[in-house]
Amino acid sequence: MTAHGLWSDLRSVRPSRAGLTLGALAVLGVVVALVRFASGIGAISHLSNTYSWGLWISLDLLCGVALGAGAFTMASIVYILDLKDFRPILRPSILTGFLGYGMVIVALLVDLGRPERIWHMMIYQNGHSVLLEVGLCVMLYTTVLALEFLPVLLEPTRWARPLRLLHAITLPLVILGVVLSTLHQSSLGSLFLIMPAKLNPLWYSPLLPLFFFLTALAVGLAMVIFESLISARVFRRGLELPLLSRLGKAIPYILGLYLALKLGDLALNGKLSLLFALEPPALLFWLEVMMGSVAPIVVFSRRVWRETPGRLLVGALLIIAGVMLNRFNVSLLTMSHLGGQGYVPSLGEWAISLGIISAGVLAFGFVAKFFPLFDVEDHTPTHPSSLPIPTTTGA
Repeated sequence: MTAHGLWSDLRSVRPSRAGLTLGALAVLGVVVALVRFASGIGAISHLSNTYSWGLWISLDLLCGVALGAGAFTMASIVYILDLKDFRPILRPSILTGFLGYGMVIVALLVDLGRPERIWHMMIYQNGHSVLLEVGLCVMLYTTVLALEFLPVLLEPTRWARPLRLLHAITLPLVILGVVLSTLHQSSLGSLFLIMPAKLNPLWYSPLLPLFFFLTALAVGLAMVIFESLISARVFRRGLELPLLSRLGKAIPYILGLYLALKLGDLALNGKLSLLFALEPPALLFWLEVMMGSVAPIVVFSRRVWRETPGRLLVGALLIIAGVMLNRFNVSLLTMSHLGGQGYVPSLGEWAISLGIISAGVLAFGFVAKFFPLFDVEDHTPTHPSSLPIPTTTGA
């Protein structure tokens, strides 16, 4: 594909109503971010010394990293477990992961008080800080994802030598990516181990890093299922229903292990009585567990439901919502703060978060429309007509 050919294709596209809405949200996010950089973070946010971590950390960083876990999960399945049948859904999952981590980095630059000093992490290192390990792993893993995805952009060109080189180093890249992702998915949970006085007892546990990792595995598979179902309808392509059903079969085991460890940890530490207190933390805990673990276990345990696109979508959405609620519960909703000062995210904070997400969705649509994202070689997909998802057109 030449630059002229790509430009001609772009000129022929008529943006959909959804695309225009996403574009408007992305532009609004850019405008608010410019105000933030020009006037300071206090000009557009409700963050304070009491609430220095707010919406951007809970939604854009913690949720964003977890929702990007499908990339390392699918790469492990295809290259390390050598299950080549799953290749048709590998590239979209890698793109989703790369865009997710890119959005995390953008949100972090907005959230930092002095974003121009982010490079100081590389020079003035604190070897005892979990944040150093998280920062290095996220930086390196984003680079790995970029290299893993680069063949999609190069295949339409005549650059054969770079393609051969990238294919030659695919397996080492995958192994490195799995190691890095495992480290920082769990280390994000380690961040909260230093605040036992602030974190609610229902969520504070020495096993928190393991809990973060297991829920990342589950939501990674859920994101792959969700992305495949949506893209099959939006881009009018075949649906890899048998593959998605096989992925869904593994979810009850992961969530079952997580739930057993979670409840067992509460029992061993004498915290089960907290589950029956008529207080907001207990209600949030039950909502998180029932929505993000129990209900998906029921959905994905039944073969008939796993082979039904609508129920697959419901199960995936339940896991995504449950894991997102978990990250909010840990980092924001149930955390106690000194001074009794409250926090409600400002419209500016929401504008930037929605703008970043909208830009990511538009980027996915752009790549899906103009590059060979969906690998369907040696695979006969199912027609997506049975999907209960509204049809949209355009990037």
